[in-house]
Amino acid sequence: MAQLISGNVGFPQDVEWRGRTVCTGIWKAPVQGAARARRLNLDGDSQGDTAGHGGEMRAVMVYQFDSYRHWAAELGRDDFVHVQFGENFTVEGLHDDEVRIGDRYRIGTAVLKISKPRVT
Repeated sequence: MAQLISGNVGFPQDVEWRGRTVCTGIWKAPVQGAARARRLNLDGDSQGDTAGHGGEMRAVMVYQFDSYRHWAAELGRDDFVHVQFGENFTVEGLHDDEVRIGDRYRIGTAVLKISKPRVT
């Protein structure tokens, strides 16, 4: 059974990267309590690069916790924390090979529909 481990939000920030300034919304923090899901994001959240992220069909990014385990082993690290990959929902039990476009999931009172593959 799938379980929400962490709900995460954050606003974009300008950062220096490879000699230029870019706007990124990757840094998020866990929400304490509920956050309303809206058409384009969760309350308290926004995307920095709306050409590559966000919009009605990519309003919420979900990341499977088993992927954390994979990358920790692959990179020889033990310091990953929830929201390391900029996801809005860190989940347990929704494996990438089991989730399909069109699937619907209830989180609290919201029903969210898988609309596009995750592109990382």
